[in-house]
Amino acid sequence: MAILTVTPITKAGINPATPMVAAAGGGDSFANTGNEFLKVANGGGSSINVTIAAQRACADYGVSSTAHDIVVAVTNGQTRDIGPIDPKVYNDANGRAQVTYSGVTSVTVAPFSMGRA
Repeated sequence: MAILTVTPITKAGINPATPMVAAAGGGDSFANTGNEFLKVANGGGSSINVTIAAQRACADYGVSSTAHDIVVAVTNGQTRDIGPIDPKVYNDANGRAQVTYSGVTSVTVAPFSMGRA
């Protein structure tokens, strides 16, 4: 599992050449404050699923329920932005969102933050 570095988006913008990195076969994680999203580019030959694992159960109307992972299909040739991601549900004990992929061949990822910088 790789720890991804979050790139902040500022009023000046970001460099469009900010590098995406190869998705790790064992999954990735990144620091999550609730202002982050994950960009996923699937350059492979078939669709993949990206899963952000829920770390605790959802609580709707004060009633605890089951944990609901975020699962997003990214078809081949497509780029998707996933988020924002609720830290109360999706962060692990280290304040990171945990991400896995159903396939990683030709898949690149990068987390971005829409902080108040």
